[in-house]
Amino acid sequence: MHTKAVRTGSVRQALRSTLLGAGVAAALLAATACRPSGGDGDAAAPSGSVPAAGSPSKGTEPSGDSGTGSSSSPAADATGDSGETSGGNGTQYQDCTASGLGTAVELQDASGETPRHFLLTVTNDGGAPCVLNDGPLVRLAAGSDASTVEALGEPDTEPVVVEGGGGKAYAGLYVFGNDEGGEAEYDQADRFTATLVAGEGTELRGTLVFDLPDGLGTVSYDDAARVNGWAGTEGLAMRPINQL
Repeated sequence: MHTKAVRTGSVRQALRSTLLGAGVAAALLAATACRPSGGDGDAAAPSGSVPAAGSPSKGTEPSGDSGTGSSSSPAADATGDSGETSGGNGTQYQDCTASGLGTAVELQDASGETPRHFLLTVTNDGGAPCVLNDGPLVRLAAGSDASTVEALGEPDTEPVVVEGGGGKAYAGLYVFGNDEGGEAEYDQADRFTATLVAGEGTELRGTLVFDLPDGLGTVSYDDAARVNGWAGTEGLAMRPINQL
């Protein structure tokens, strides 16, 4: 009787262990079913946080504000006052100098007429553009203390930019207005000279010398002499002068 009772107890204990094992297995299966299908829970969390960390860095890339700021600086320098010369001519170019300009004179009157109308031409022999302001201070007598020819009307206040490498500018000159005949003697000039003007209106150093055209040793001049300021074309320079 005693031996049979012991065997029955062993069977019951084995059954209880089996039931407990089944319950634990069921619990483990239930917990696994609740987890995401992507796999281990600890590995899924960092995977989801990568996009959130990447978004702010794209909004603060150097190609944003810093790139825009650097591109606007050269444009401001190019259009600002920093481009003006110390003479104040209102452009980014320097005033022309007498030493940098070649000169020529062309008579505008027909053969046999009294020489009165002349075209003064300057050529920029330098490589960079330069600026001519107002009109040249032309003198018909020798010496820097000689009086200058009066301007024909108000000089143009717009500067004339003379391109480098052979660019040209022009001024019209009228020298003689006396139509009286006879043997009266008039002042004579064997050349014309001119002083350039800075953007602020002061005289620049250096003198332009315009030799008379071939065939003219001297020309007569009087108080009727007038000069038309610098122009970019021959026509603009001579049109008002030819009306005198």
